[in-house]
Amino acid sequence: MTRVHIQDLSIRFGNHDVIKHLDLDVHSGEFLVLLGPSGCGKSTLLHTIAGLNPVSGGSIHIGEQDATHAEPSQRGVGMVFQSYALYPNMTVKENLAFPLKMAKTPKAELEKRVAAAAEMLQLGPLLERRPGQLSGGQRQRVAIGRAVVREAKVLLLDEPLSNLDAKLRTDLRRELKQLHQRLGNTMIYVTHDQVEAMTLATRIVVMHQGVIQQIGTPAEVYDRPNNLRVAGFVGSPAINRLEGQVGEGGCFVSPALTLPLPAALASRQQGEALTLAVRPEHVKLGAEQPFAAQIQLVEPLGNQHVVWMNSAGCSVSAVLQGQPEVADGASVRFGFDTAKALWFNAEGERIPT
Repeated sequence: MTRVHIQDLSIRFGNHDVIKHLDLDVHSGEFLVLLGPSGCGKSTLLHTIAGLNPVSGGSIHIGEQDATHAEPSQRGVGMVFQSYALYPNMTVKENLAFPLKMAKTPKAELEKRVAAAAEMLQLGPLLERRPGQLSGGQRQRVAIGRAVVREAKVLLLDEPLSNLDAKLRTDLRRELKQLHQRLGNTMIYVTHDQVEAMTLATRIVVMHQGVIQQIGTPAEVYDRPNNLRVAGFVGSPAINRLEGQVGEGGCFVSPALTLPLPAALASRQQGEALTLAVRPEHVKLGAEQPFAAQIQLVEPLGNQHVVWMNSAGCSVSAVLQGQPEVADGASVRFGFDTAKALWFNAEGERIPT
């Protein structure tokens, strides 16, 4: 198992700063997920760890090695790309063996590693097939196997599931987590899919415009987001955001609702801008609830339904279990557990309560 330590890293392409003075410590043996929207710098960071991009400033250590300017082949990492990047004229076995042949691995050891990877990834019956005869999920397993056979200290995975259909993504996601449990090596995984991040990660790194917004376990990032960017990006449906201000008598006032501020915000100045954020699963419907809304859409999701509402021009969503007795256009009352509400200041930073 190998630690990856990144200190004060900067990456610049021309006059554009993609990564700005980034510090990151990837613990030995963890499954770290880099999460963020397109263009946030997550793939650039991964490729730089692999040695595919030059470093403009700072350092990268992989284990005890200063790998800042090392060649990719000298870093002891395995890379899995979004595209499978398999050799179409080679069989599965030949594709798995190729990096070992290039490293002049003795034949007995090569055969042993290929057989072990094939068994681990359920590729045994496919060893004599060529990539064109495989499904997308099988091809991606071969690509992962090619990184595994190298016995790399660190596995780097760049959105490996994004080209697969929904069922294959779910299946291979589970296989990846089991693979990490068996291998125990350090994995760094890039995705824009927050479901992948929440289900796979030991810790999540949320990025925006080349800057880390938060590092934490899935539960920490979901329950205690540092700012509105993190709160809005993690969670589906997205978190409800109601903008308002401090009113008279220590109340929060927005077009949709008025309610007392928690004790931790009691000293806030009247007129100060605040944002109240509530996860959809914490919103409740019922005649006894305090706030009024009109249903715009009921979205069935099997054992759950998402109810989309309008309250004085503000959009509010609720996730309800089972079959709700509501219909499009109906007037309803809604509320939520105020203890689960999140509060953010005018700069979008979370205020602890």
